[in-house]
Amino acid sequence: MDSTTLFFYVFATIAVLASLKVITAKNPVHSALFLVLTFFSAACIWMLLKAEFLAITLVLVYVGAVMVLFLFVVMMLDINTDKMREGFWRSLPIAGFVGAVIVLELAAVLMHTFNTVKASDVPTMPANFNNTKALGTLLYTEYLFPFEVAAVILLVAIIAAIALTLRRRKDVRYNDPSVAVRTKREDRIRLVKMPASPKQPPSST
Repeated sequence: MDSTTLFFYVFATIAVLASLKVITAKNPVHSALFLVLTFFSAACIWMLLKAEFLAITLVLVYVGAVMVLFLFVVMMLDINTDKMREGFWRSLPIAGFVGAVIVLELAAVLMHTFNTVKASDVPTMPANFNNTKALGTLLYTEYLFPFEVAAVILLVAIIAAIALTLRRRKDVRYNDPSVAVRTKREDRIRLVKMPASPKQPPSST
């Protein structure tokens, strides 16, 4: 066993164990941190496959942006974990069955690929080959239309999420920017004139 295979088994084991902790941890913040560890392990596997661009993209996008957003949302919201876990054990058999089916399908695809593809069929790349340039060329030439469609779908999803969650709550103070801009100096402070009260003489004891 060479070092690459050894590192693959190490990172794959860490990724599987961390992904299991994502769904079994009681604290949602711990689940998000275990998901970060899973992404890092997957990025290391991409590095072993000499896909540096995908590894860096996985770390920057998911770990650096998405998971930070998840952590902010989890820590800001008051999540009742007990209510969320009420149907966990009831849904566990169905989830286990679906997970086993997915694992068997992936194993069948990988075994078929390993049995049909030979080492001589894999093209040899030149020494100065740049996978980032090759991926960009393929993405913006042959797969340009699906790439643009995916971008439009994501934009619509972002707008829909903002429209669905944009609501006014009665228990939260809301500041309307348009009202604040139209406010004049007289509206900010009000001077009240009151008659002076007469000075009371000191009481004799």
